[in-house]
Amino acid sequence: MNPDPSNWSASVGILLPALVAGLLVSVALVPLGMQVLSRGIVFIDLAVAQIAGLGVILADLLGWEPQGPAVQIAALSAALAGAFFLTWTERRWPEVQEAIIGVIFVVAASAALLLLAGNPHGAEHLQDLLAGQILWVDPKRLMFDAPVYVLIAALWFGLGARLGRSGFYVLFACAVTLSVQQVGLYLVFATLIVPALATCFVGRSRHARAFAIAVLGYASGLAASAWLDLPSGAMIVCTMAFAGVIFAWIGPHDLKNPAPAPK
Repeated sequence: MNPDPSNWSASVGILLPALVAGLLVSVALVPLGMQVLSRGIVFIDLAVAQIAGLGVILADLLGWEPQGPAVQIAALSAALAGAFFLTWTERRWPEVQEAIIGVIFVVAASAALLLLAGNPHGAEHLQDLLAGQILWVDPKRLMFDAPVYVLIAALWFGLGARLGRSGFYVLFACAVTLSVQQVGLYLVFATLIVPALATCFVGRSRHARAFAIAVLGYASGLAASAWLDLPSGAMIVCTMAFAGVIFAWIGPHDLKNPAPAPK
C-alpha cells in the first residue's frame, strides 16, 4: 500500500476486514493456545494446519472450486482425520507425542510439495498456505465464519475439560482449519502460542492480557504493513511477538508457579 495519507481512507476498506479476521481468529485460538502450551504439544497446530492444507491441495488437484464448500469439507475432513490420529497416539504413546506431531508435520509438508511439483502455480499456493492473504479476506465470508468462531470459543469456555481429549482435538482441528485459510499457517501459530507464552506466568487476568497481545499484534501489524508497504502476515507476527515481550516484561508474574491452562 502507498503510505501517502491521502490513500488511507481507501486503505480502511482493506484493513478493516483484515482486522476483523484477526480478531475472530484470536477469539478461538488464544484460549486453545493456552491448553496447547499446557499439554506440551506446541507444534500440533503446525501439523493439523499442514494436514488441512494438504486437503485443500488435493481438492485443488481434483478441480474443485477454490472457495467452494467441497474444498472446505476436504480441508476439515483431513484435519479431523489428523486430529483423531493424534488423539489415538496421545493415548497410546503420550511420552513421544511431540515427536509424532513433528513427523506428521514434515510428512504432510513434503507430500504437499510433491503434489504441487507439477503445478505452475505451486509456489503461489504454498506461499498462501504459509503466509496467508489476510489483506484479501472476503467480508462476506467473515459473516459466515464469525458464528463458527464464537461457537468454538463458547464450547471451550463452557465445557473445557469436559470435552475430553477427543473433544479438544476435534475443536482444535475445526479452529485451525478455519483460521489457516483466513490468515495462513504462520499467523495461526503466532496467535496460538505468542499470547499464551507471554502470559504463562501471569496469575491474574491472563485471558485479558493474552487477548490484548493478539489484538495489539494484529492492529499494529496491519497499520505498520500499510504504512511501510511490507507483507502484512510477517509484520503481524513480528508486532505480536514484540507486544508479547512487552507484556511479559511489565506484567505481574510468578516465575515459580506458571499459570495453569484454563479448563
